[in-house]
Amino acid sequence: MKLELRGITKRFGSLVANDHIDLTVEPGEIHALLGENGAGKSTLMNVLYGLYQADEGEILLDDQPQRFRGPGDAMAAGIGMVHQHFMLVPVFTVAENVALGHESTRLGRLDLDAARARVREIADRFGFDVDPDALVEDLPVGVQQRVEIIKALARDAEVLVFDEPTAVLTPQETDELMAMMRQLRDGGTGIVFITHKLREVREVADRITVIRRGTVVGEASPQSTNAELAALMVGRAVELTVHKGPASPGEGGLEVRDLHVRTASGAVVVDDVSFDVRPGEILAIAGVQGNGQTELTEALMGLQSHVTGSITLDGRQLVGEGVKDILDAGVGFVPEDRKVDGLVGGMSIAENLVLDRSSSPEFVRAGTLMRRALDGFARDRIEEFDIRAQGPLTPAGTLSGGNQQKVVVAREMSRELSLLLASQPTRGVDVGSIEFIHSRIVAARDAGVAVIVVSTELDEVTALADRIAVMYRGRIVGIVPADTPRDTLGLMMAGAQENENAAGDALRERSESK
Repeated sequence: MKLELRGITKRFGSLVANDHIDLTVEPGEIHALLGENGAGKSTLMNVLYGLYQADEGEILLDDQPQRFRGPGDAMAAGIGMVHQHFMLVPVFTVAENVALGHESTRLGRLDLDAARARVREIADRFGFDVDPDALVEDLPVGVQQRVEIIKALARDAEVLVFDEPTAVLTPQETDELMAMMRQLRDGGTGIVFITHKLREVREVADRITVIRRGTVVGEASPQSTNAELAALMVGRAVELTVHKGPASPGEGGLEVRDLHVRTASGAVVVDDVSFDVRPGEILAIAGVQGNGQTELTEALMGLQSHVTGSITLDGRQLVGEGVKDILDAGVGFVPEDRKVDGLVGGMSIAENLVLDRSSSPEFVRAGTLMRRALDGFARDRIEEFDIRAQGPLTPAGTLSGGNQQKVVVAREMSRELSLLLASQPTRGVDVGSIEFIHSRIVAARDAGVAVIVVSTELDEVTALADRIAVMYRGRIVGIVPADTPRDTLGLMMAGAQENENAAGDALRERSESK
């Protein structure tokens, strides 16, 4: 089935999220829709799937105009979507999830046998190895994604939309997904692959459409270089390589010993974690989202209540300290969600830049804010950190994602630091901002700051790290050099111990030498 989007325009008030977008997906084709977060990719697909109604334009299937009033209409027409955040009921079985919303009955009772048979038929056809009676909550993330695909195929989808499908996968699971997509393509399914990851686009796409700020800015072939694709996404040439010399770690720094974090109900979310970070080095913490990284960073910042163990910075114990005390101890914190934890959207750039030093005599005297000093400081930071804004009084909430992140980075890195804790530092920012933020993180390391980078992006981890700690289910399964192969890191992200990997490598080397 051929899919065409013609002149699709979607507005939210004065914001034009999609501006007259044209897109054609042929049967048996993987068409990648490439663009940064916020470029309008997901909005376009939500229009296609009936979740939004377009203000202008039309959708055609095999040259016939369509009007979808909701996802049910889209599914009935043969369009399926595999969402970034899975739409599964964890306590239901695979068969129950596949039947949900399209239940068939026999003698007045739910006919799960039909759903089981449909799951087995699709799983056997594509080699998915999925048990129809398995509880979804017991399945690995990669298998849950297969269930999402089976759900769509069970409803006879001829066009499948994959919305940022690798965001929660290990490298091995990503490779398996790519193989599945090729198999679906070869069977005649048309695929729209939404992503911002250049490596994946070049690996699997037949055609690439690039959108920027809601507009199609060009098409590219999979043979295009990363630099060419990045330039299309951003609108200028971008340096994609992180330039850094060897680390020169000093003495002292951060020491974490036997750290445990529990939820209010007593569940262990960080389990017996120990590591060191020395001044002048970057320790990157890798792992699939949801394996304790968030709780670990919150514990380091004094944001978790149920913490045991030891966290010392240059000999000072931080467990039990408040957030302000930890900031005053020389810790800079770039949180994973800038809008919730990093900025006050209604306050100006200048005010956001001094949130953690609002009582500093540099800006406050006799209880009065020194506006001239604040504005001068803000103008200097705007220039130094290349924050694109009209001026210091611009509300932070009106800035683009990349510029909002630069405000957070500028605030945290404009004072003397002993430790920089950057959690998902480039999430949702454009390639150009990524380049800039990476350079500032490396500069902090070279200035003698101990740096922790927490990231689910493996390319970012390997580019920035001097050492890599991998987390799985709340534990650190190994700390390895930055040049550790991606396959090994992927196994560790799936739970393999680092020493088990090393043993396996040794055994393979011995067998090959015989």
